[in-house]
Amino acid sequence: MAALTDTKVRTAKATGKAYKLTDGGQLYLHVSTVGGRTWRMNYQFGKNDAGKPVQKTLTIGTYPAISLKDAREARDVAKTLLAKGIEPKPVDLFQRAAPIADTRPTFEEIGREWHRLQKSRWSKVHAQDVMDNLQGEVFPVLGSLPIADIETPRVFELLRSIADRGAVETAHRTRQRISGIFVFAIATARAVRDPAVGLAVALPQKPKAKPQPAITTLTELRQVIIDCEGERCRAQTKLALRLLALTAVRPNELHGARWAEFEGLDGAAPLWRIPAARMKGDIDRKTEIEGDHLVPLAPQAVAILQAMLPLTGEIALVFPTDRHLHRPMSENTLRALLIRAGYHQRHVPHGFRSAFSTIMNERVERQWRAAGNTGVSPDRAIIDLMLAHVPANRVEKAYNRAAYMERRRELAQDWADILIADMWPPEMHIGEPIRWAATGPGRPGR
Repeated sequence: MAALTDTKVRTAKATGKAYKLTDGGQLYLHVSTVGGRTWRMNYQFGKNDAGKPVQKTLTIGTYPAISLKDAREARDVAKTLLAKGIEPKPVDLFQRAAPIADTRPTFEEIGREWHRLQKSRWSKVHAQDVMDNLQGEVFPVLGSLPIADIETPRVFELLRSIADRGAVETAHRTRQRISGIFVFAIATARAVRDPAVGLAVALPQKPKAKPQPAITTLTELRQVIIDCEGERCRAQTKLALRLLALTAVRPNELHGARWAEFEGLDGAAPLWRIPAARMKGDIDRKTEIEGDHLVPLAPQAVAILQAMLPLTGEIALVFPTDRHLHRPMSENTLRALLIRAGYHQRHVPHGFRSAFSTIMNERVERQWRAAGNTGVSPDRAIIDLMLAHVPANRVEKAYNRAAYMERRRELAQDWADILIADMWPPEMHIGEPIRWAATGPGRPGR
C-alpha cells in the first residue's frame, strides 16, 4: 500500500464509519465517525500468559497539530525505544522545546549598576561596605531573580532572617539599599514598584545609639587629664590627649594631624587647618571647596605643639606610632590610656567633644542671661561650628566655615583657661623647657 501524502491526510473526511489510512511501519491515521483524525501506531510489547506477544496501540497525537512528517519521526522514535526494550509513551516521542530564555534584568544586575552610580559620591570605605552587604546578604537570595518578579514577602523574609540573628541595624540598612535599587530600577523603566518601601515598620525597632561615655562636669574632666598624665606611658600619648581635650576635634582628626596643617604658631593667631579630605562625611564633604575645618589654637594648645616639635618636628605626622613614623597613632592608644587611668566605660577620647559642648554651652548661656538677655545665646551656633557640626537647614554656599573666627578664638581661649590653666606645662613631660627653633626646614608656623 502506498505511503500517505499530505494531501491525502488533509482531505480525509468523515464517512459515518471509523476507518484508518495506513502509512507504513505500523503508523496509520485513524479517522473517527465524525471526522476526527488521530495518529496511531500498532506495536508488540511483552507477552501474555500463553507466551505470545501482546498487541498494543500507541496514540501519537491529533492531526493537524501533529503533521505527517512529525508523526513519522515519532514512529521512528517509538521503534528505537522498543528495540531497547522500552515501551514507548506519547510523552517520550517528541523532543521538548528548550524553555525561552528569560532576558529580563536580574536584581543583581540592577544592584551593581546602582552601586556604580552611587559610589562616586561615597567614600571608598562606605562604598566597599555597601557592596560587602549586598554580596554577603542580598545577592545570594535575590540576585538571580528578575527584578520585576520580586514581591514584598520575599524581601521581608530576607530582612527578617537578618534581624532574627540580632543584626537589627544591618537589617534596616539592608532594606534601605534594596529600596534604593528598586527606585533606580523604576526610574530606568525596569520595575514598576518598590516592594521594600514600607518594610521598616515590619522590622524590629532600631536600637537606640548608645552615647559615647563622657564626663561632662569641669572638675571631674580636669581630674581625667590629671589622672591620665600621671600614668606611665610615652610623652607623646599624654600630649596628644591634652591637645584632644583642648581642641575638641574628633579623635581620628587628631591621630592624622600633620605639621603642615598648623599655621602661624609663632604669631598672634595660631590656627589648625584640618583638610576637608580628613573630615567626617561623604565624598561631597571631603571634596568641598573651602571645606577645611579651622581650629583656632589657644596658647595652651600651642605649648603642646612646642613640646612635640623636638620629638616629631622633622617628620610629617605630629603623633606617629612608636614603630612606624609614617603611620598615625593607633585609634586605640588614647582609649587604652583612659582605661589604665580608671575611666573604662566612663570616658572615651570622643567624650572630650561632648564635654566641651556641654560645659561651654552652659557657660555661655549663664553669661548671656547674666547680661540681661533672653532667648538662646548666639554662641551656641558658634560652638557647633567649632565642633564641625553642620546646621541641618544650611544652604551649602551660605555656610561659611571660617565665620566668627574672632569669637571662636575667644571661646577656645576661655575653654583652655578653665580646663588646664593651673596645670603643669606640657614640656614637663619631655624633661626640659622647649623653645621654637629659629631655623630649620619645615618648621610649623614659619
